[in-house]
Amino acid sequence: MQTVLSKVKPHSHRAGATAIVTGATGILGREIVTALAADTQKWGTIHALSRSKKDECPANVVHNHIDLTAGAEEMAKQLKDVDGEYVFFAAYLQQDSEEESTRVNGDMLDNFLKALLINGTASKLKRIILVTGAKQYGVHLGRPKNPMHESDPWLPEPPNPPNFYYRQQRILHEFCAKHGIEWVVTYPNDVVGFARGNFMNLAAGIALYAAVHAELGRGELPWPGGDTFYTRFDSFTSSKLHAQFCDWAATAPGAANQAFNVVNGDVESWSNMWPKLAARFNLRVPANQFALPPEPSMSSVTLLADNPPVALVAAEAGLAKPQQSKVEARVDLVKWSQRPEIKEAWNALAQRESLEHDAFEKATWAFTNFVLGRDFDLIISMSKARKAGWTGYEDTWESFECVMNELEFAKIIPKTRAR
Repeated sequence: MQTVLSKVKPHSHRAGATAIVTGATGILGREIVTALAADTQKWGTIHALSRSKKDECPANVVHNHIDLTAGAEEMAKQLKDVDGEYVFFAAYLQQDSEEESTRVNGDMLDNFLKALLINGTASKLKRIILVTGAKQYGVHLGRPKNPMHESDPWLPEPPNPPNFYYRQQRILHEFCAKHGIEWVVTYPNDVVGFARGNFMNLAAGIALYAAVHAELGRGELPWPGGDTFYTRFDSFTSSKLHAQFCDWAATAPGAANQAFNVVNGDVESWSNMWPKLAARFNLRVPANQFALPPEPSMSSVTLLADNPPVALVAAEAGLAKPQQSKVEARVDLVKWSQRPEIKEAWNALAQRESLEHDAFEKATWAFTNFVLGRDFDLIISMSKARKAGWTGYEDTWESFECVMNELEFAKIIPKTRAR
């Protein structure tokens, strides 16, 4: 896929630049607002756009209501008091199918950009930063080419299902080329972050799982994912680090009109991190935990796409036809979360510790199943960003610890005494 380069507007960046952030209460958008607001020399007014206001805003942040599912004309009315030089588009609405996700999320971006034209803001824009993700590489369909590079070919649609990140990027490239605006696209993966009221959160899922096991009093924390992925490798993205990257990428000359992977910079395995999670909750990993087969009534196996993404480059790389990938769960977390004894344990824990009671039901157990159950590595290169001048790094386990501290403070999980 060839990207369309826009006509470049010269950067006369000044202290007090104005920014617009959509999806401002989400896991990634919330941290972008926080990062920009902290640098009062660089950023002046920051317009945080979302359906509702969930956090108190710093003095230089103005919250504005927006319904991104509205048409362009209606959105322009909602944006009548909003303008800026930099846009950070971090909004996302989950849908039941890839087709519907492509339609809804593509339309949101398209109508939002048209609304900026209607209200005159587009003429002031210098750069638009679009937040996407590693679905860019088809990681939701199966084994990707490793390591993943931004120059990797886009997956053909069809035979693959539509990819809403592709549609969004096409919309962005065309809009920016037409109106002389620069753009940046980010590809984070397996985000580690926290947002109030948002439980599509890997850290929340594994922390709630561990907290209930501690409440059960059995002293162990069995791995719920597949046997294979426990020792495979993954690349994670701290939401705070991603926000710092977006702040940098908004004005860095070397970032203009480029897409970048944004991951922490280390590569982790659950065989390294799971014992640390267990220790945080005063638990231990069962010895030789894979010696016995999983309980049939509690386990699950889900097949992914017939041809995993790596098949696109298999011939060129001299590989045999790749096998179909799958998601395996020794303990299917959707089934586990509905067991009466598990619900009873959570209810007792939530009541005793005054926790947010509906956090357990709202946790995205199917999402956590997927992340922990894949049977392939996810190695994402940061070379392009490094060459462009980005030096940010975060230790992945420390990013999990930081988010779990936030979850404790927000009364989502109980405070532990292990630390």
